[in-house]
Amino acid sequence: MGNRLIPLVLFALLVIVQAQLWFGRGSLTHVNELQKELDHQKQANESARRQMEQLKAEVSDLKEGLNMVEERARQELGMVKPNEIFVQIAK
Repeated sequence: MGNRLIPLVLFALLVIVQAQLWFGRGSLTHVNELQKELDHQKQANESARRQMEQLKAEVSDLKEGLNMVEERARQELGMVKPNEIFVQIAK
């Protein structure tokens, strides 16, 4: 009886390990699902990064545009800010 018990115990352990591999938390299907989720999240992150870069470029363009408009208004129209004194030197 003792000789027959060892193979049964080993077989039971093998079945448990195989069940864990195929159906448990670290199973192949679970790992595949997590990989798909990771790929989807990476795509979402990349899309958000591109959108952020576009918004940064738009903000930069708006800031530069306002600076250019102010510069032109100062040169061509003599614009002065409050508390500034306009001095023009004639040649």
